[in-house]
Amino acid sequence: MPYSSDCLQPRFCTPVRAIPFRYGMLLVAFVFGLSSIVSTPARGGEQAQAPNIIFILADDLGYGDLGCFGQKWIQTPHLDRMAAEGMKLTNFYAGATVCAPSRCVLMTGLHTGHCEVRGNSAATVQRLRPEDTTVAEVLQRAGYHTALIGKWGLGEPGGGEAGLPNKKGFDYAFGYLSQSHAHNYYPEFLWRNGEKFPLGNVVHKVKEGPWGESGWATTKVRYSHDLFMADALRFVQERPKKPFFLYLALTIPHANNEGTRGTGNGQEVPDHGLYANRDWSEPDKGQAAMITRMDAGIGQLFALLRAQGIDEQTLVIFSSDNGPHREGGNRLETFNPSGPLRGIKRDLYEGGIRVPTIVRWPGRIAPGSQSDHIGYFGDFFATACDLAGVQSPAGLDSISFLPTLLGKTEQQARHEYLYWEFYEQGSRQAIRQGKWKAVRMPMFTGPIELYDLSTDLGEQHNLADQHEEIVREMASLFDRAHTPHPNWQVAPRKPAKQPGTKPRP
Repeated sequence: MPYSSDCLQPRFCTPVRAIPFRYGMLLVAFVFGLSSIVSTPARGGEQAQAPNIIFILADDLGYGDLGCFGQKWIQTPHLDRMAAEGMKLTNFYAGATVCAPSRCVLMTGLHTGHCEVRGNSAATVQRLRPEDTTVAEVLQRAGYHTALIGKWGLGEPGGGEAGLPNKKGFDYAFGYLSQSHAHNYYPEFLWRNGEKFPLGNVVHKVKEGPWGESGWATTKVRYSHDLFMADALRFVQERPKKPFFLYLALTIPHANNEGTRGTGNGQEVPDHGLYANRDWSEPDKGQAAMITRMDAGIGQLFALLRAQGIDEQTLVIFSSDNGPHREGGNRLETFNPSGPLRGIKRDLYEGGIRVPTIVRWPGRIAPGSQSDHIGYFGDFFATACDLAGVQSPAGLDSISFLPTLLGKTEQQARHEYLYWEFYEQGSRQAIRQGKWKAVRMPMFTGPIELYDLSTDLGEQHNLADQHEEIVREMASLFDRAHTPHPNWQVAPRKPAKQPGTKPRP
């Protein structure tokens, strides 16, 4: 474990052993008591325990990166088993196409036209404010013990202190505060409840600030992902006798972008395991090994839940913050990480925002089930409130999908539409409304593309010219969904050139 529960000084803590790459099962010697009772509606009208909630978030994992979502080369047996024991959500979307705004949507239940963090930016902008209520704060007030382990990205030293996780509803926080710091899997230190936790790695620094450093390690001692998984197991073992919410925000398989530029390989992992002898590039081997390593750790977490006797009292969600990347020297052609979808990270086509999502709750969610319910990260807020038996705050862009999970589809409310906006690469917007998907590039002024996802999942056939009335409706929704924010501005641009116009000489 990275430290014992009473360890106050990191230098005195017991070193962690790396989680084995192969798929061992964790044997646990002690069984803790069940979570304290919180009244929530249950089957038949009786009162039941409020479940523990674990949200596992991968970083830049594509829709087609898991075996249960069609991956042929990368082995993910434990997540595949999770799907066999739970429900696959095949129409589920991230909050955004890059990490910080996606996590903001997840935490606040507001889409990117309304939330505070709408892009990756400086610490003074990429941070939550005191008035931004998070799902962790609501669960904390409802009696949950709350923990963030992994990558935060919504508040850091150097101007974003108001958004630090311990100020936003988390009783415990261990990991990275800054997304730039999180690029490096072998950093000099991590953060534990606002204090630095040294790891012993030596880093070639490209950039440094009060949040940490970005770069790549020249001496590798401790791998951050393994520390996160070990700490998650410790948290479950040492939990108090009350319901818990664990936000396990992993960094796999995000690239070390600085490492890519400095070494040519940004897919950092201690070993390539069963892919070591594959006829693939080193970054591709690393990409596959990272995903399988993550899968193995998640398998250990499920084994622990079973061993502790809390498997049926724990709802677990697995998803990804956005589509796949090609920033670590890896080739998209090797594994086809977007599967049947068009686009990758930073696109608002389906491949950039539709994410592989699995939910498991033994005894409550039908095993091997699948739903095409259209939902997104913002819906986690209302769902968590339903699970905790508390009222969602007013004004959210959040609809609970608990009825879908419990097979009560006739009770499932639905969004009029889902909305995204993105400020990089000239800016863009997207809307999903029923079978229709609209994309506008650039924001506000660009032409609207229109796709029928029921017949064109890959978004290959723009039907805007054939459905002018729907395009006008989408234009109205784009304007209605966006609320101006002083921190998020699009530079004025000339309207996009229409087809058939000649270029200027």
